[in-house]
Amino acid sequence: MTVRPNVLVIQADQFRWDCMGAAGHPDVETPALDALAGDGVLHTEAFCALPVCTPSRYSLLSGQAVHQHGGWTNRSTLAPGIDTFPRALRRAGYRTAAVGKMHFTPTYLDVGYDRLVLAEQHGPGRYDDDYHRDLRAAGLAPVVDLLDQEESLRASAGPAYWTTYGTGRSDLPEEWHSTTWIGERARRELDAWTGGGGQLLHVSFVKPHHPFDPPAPWDERYDPAALTVLPGWAEAIPEQDRPYANEYFGYDGLTEAALRTAMAHYYATITQLDHHVGLLLDGLRERGLYDDTLVVFTSDHGEYLGFHHLLLKNGPMYDPLVKVPLVVKYPGTRAARRDTSLVSLIDVAPTVLAAAGVAPSEPLPGRDLADPASSRRCVFAENRRGPAAFMARTATHKLLAYDDGALDAFYDLAADPYELDNRIADPACTRLAGELRGALADWVMYDTPTPVHLDEHAPAVDAANVPSPDPARRAEHRDWFAARAAEAAAHPDFAPWRG
Repeated sequence: MTVRPNVLVIQADQFRWDCMGAAGHPDVETPALDALAGDGVLHTEAFCALPVCTPSRYSLLSGQAVHQHGGWTNRSTLAPGIDTFPRALRRAGYRTAAVGKMHFTPTYLDVGYDRLVLAEQHGPGRYDDDYHRDLRAAGLAPVVDLLDQEESLRASAGPAYWTTYGTGRSDLPEEWHSTTWIGERARRELDAWTGGGGQLLHVSFVKPHHPFDPPAPWDERYDPAALTVLPGWAEAIPEQDRPYANEYFGYDGLTEAALRTAMAHYYATITQLDHHVGLLLDGLRERGLYDDTLVVFTSDHGEYLGFHHLLLKNGPMYDPLVKVPLVVKYPGTRAARRDTSLVSLIDVAPTVLAAAGVAPSEPLPGRDLADPASSRRCVFAENRRGPAAFMARTATHKLLAYDDGALDAFYDLAADPYELDNRIADPACTRLAGELRGALADWVMYDTPTPVHLDEHAPAVDAANVPSPDPARRAEHRDWFAARAAEAAAHPDFAPWRG
């Protein structure tokens, strides 16, 4: 009898594709991820389906584009009848579990995992999850994170929060930071794995999503002055990006010194995350399970980190935002390889199912990444946050098409890798731009999008750790954390933001 491979999917949030040593980054230290890439395939041209958390996650799980599954926003539900690779594996007899940030509605939505152990950050999930219940039982509140993420609390963060762009040291001790909490509980799940195969674990870290708040001592890991400012930094916001000058923060005032501090803390959260990835992989090696496990590492979307004088993720689908890291280590083989073909996160589901020998319930639009014939000429993405936008990208050119055609952009990436010269009106580019418009039209009729699907009463996982959907319970939990955050922010010694 053939032993079915185990599957370990490790997901980060807002992790730039190039922020790994294996990807050639000059500063950030990621020894565990580099070692994983040394045993597998590093995809250098991987793209998310939509650069927002929940839509991208649903695309990874379902293998479908967002206009197919309908989960357009962070407050959406994967529609009934849409299959996922966890569901397919569960039907085939796999034991399935997930730990960390899922960003579902409802919080414990059943997408195919028998067990969910959650650490959420944004929206109502924070007041449902296991992590915040554990924090409250310990008398702790993640004040820095609350002040950054909860709109009603941001005004009390203080002036330094705004001038530092919310970057600083976490107010939580390392053992209670979300990265540590997720890493430790993921190891507990792996400890329950047996040698017979047929096990799936999805580990999803909150970081390096903002706020960039590594705990001590990780916050001292990088010297801002010693860092290399990444290509694409501009001293001022390009005119084409002026509509995004005040997204989340006011970026006109972003100085190189402030950017370097943000980079130092962003990298520190990555290196802390990498440490816990290393512990997970070491656990598999020690138990002789590593070689028989398909390991996938990726992120839901990227991060500007100074590109075009912007931070975070609200704005055009430039490469630092829409590209993602993707490493795949296949079971039974160890061979370092860099793959420069265009791939998408919708390819993860068919790749996992093919490795497990499980057929999807219906044909998927993605490709099995292990198949040499899986390369594509063009990769697509879409976004409905702000002006509706669609991306068609080849290895050398990119079209951004908006519902307002006056915003359309076309970039020759070979000559203009930092996407500063919009040549949409250049007659020399008319033919190529037209070809990409045609490819988009074949991909989706983007002027008639499917509506957002939201069902707060969709079937949830049936488990003891899933709380009741009682609004009063959630409100009482939210008020407790808000009171702790307001109390901490008002204290004269509270100074986590550092320039």
